[in-house]
Amino acid sequence: MAYHYRKKEQERRQRERERKVRRIKLIFGIDAALVLVLLLILAVSKGMSAGSGEKETSAKAGAAGTEAGQDKDMVQNKTEDKTEKKDSAGDADKASDTGGGEKADEPVTITVSAAGDCTLGTDEFFDWSDSLPAKYEEVGDPAYFFRNVQPIFAEDDLTIVNFEGTLTESEEREDKQFAFKAAPAYAEILTAGSVEAANMANNHSKDYGEQSYTDTIKALEDRGITTFGYDRLAVMDIKGVKVGLLGTYVLREGLGIKDSMIANLESLKEQGAQIIIASFHWGSEKAYEPDSTQIELAHAAIDNGADLVLGHHPHVLEGIEEYQGKNIVYSLGNFCFGGNAYPSDMNTMIFQQTFTIKDGELQQDNVKNIIPCRISSEDGYNNYQPTPAEGEQKDDILQKIEEYSSWIQG
Repeated sequence: MAYHYRKKEQERRQRERERKVRRIKLIFGIDAALVLVLLLILAVSKGMSAGSGEKETSAKAGAAGTEAGQDKDMVQNKTEDKTEKKDSAGDADKASDTGGGEKADEPVTITVSAAGDCTLGTDEFFDWSDSLPAKYEEVGDPAYFFRNVQPIFAEDDLTIVNFEGTLTESEEREDKQFAFKAAPAYAEILTAGSVEAANMANNHSKDYGEQSYTDTIKALEDRGITTFGYDRLAVMDIKGVKVGLLGTYVLREGLGIKDSMIANLESLKEQGAQIIIASFHWGSEKAYEPDSTQIELAHAAIDNGADLVLGHHPHVLEGIEEYQGKNIVYSLGNFCFGGNAYPSDMNTMIFQQTFTIKDGELQQDNVKNIIPCRISSEDGYNNYQPTPAEGEQKDDILQKIEEYSSWIQG
């Protein structure tokens, strides 16, 4: 009996242990399920949060993109505004320059520099060793010749010279005492010197025939230099102002050229020229005083619309006359002159006048400036490098110009 009792008791305890184990497993199973559920809830919650974050990020990115686009548009608009302001400013300047628009009352000033005879070649019968072309070969730089005056010319609005010679390959030399020629590339000398216009009406413009005249004009024009002379008139637009240029060759016809000169002045006025500059090739070589023909033609030019008269041919300076409130420079002398390596008179000048246009009309203010120069930077010989004079030389040239001028006005 005792045996059976113990056996039953053992079985009961075994069943009890098994029930506890099942309860524990059940509890752990429930706990595990709960954990899994919690994990699933957390995962779902996190996924939803992530999706929401992505949407928020996307929204922010879209907003940022919109703002960036707006910024880009603002930058573009600012750029456009700046361009419009610049264009408006340009239009305003143009209005001011031409005498029209809102700023029509603002004056426009045009500073003109005038220099004398420029012969960039030589005569084939001259000694080559001291010629201008020989100097060009030596220095190898077209800027050499005007180096000492280029800063002056660069600051003005228009620089005019008398181009005396030819730039051609022609071999058809005219039957004359002196005939000057250089290669067409020599036109670069004027370009490097900041020269904008050249008178062609003179006694050396056709030294190698009519073709040499045409070749010279082409060589200069191809390098941006306006040419004028004879019946070839020029109207240049400078700061919105029309500047008319004419050149008259007087030596052959004398006063007989007056009618055609006046006709050319009328033509320039018809073309709308607001400032007219008349160049004359006249007078006698090495004469320091103008003759009656020069004076009569100069006065006639001003009486018929010229605002400034420039003269050349004497190869020396002559006086300056003020007539009807306008200037007549009877001779500017030589300047960059390859026609003589050892000239007896090396004095020259740059004549400057500043014109004022207001409301489209030329004002009679007559602002002028005389810059005394020497045709060479060396004394005793011509190195073909015109240079502003200094010290006693400067004073001497100014004194001589004043003296020459008194002969006209006295």
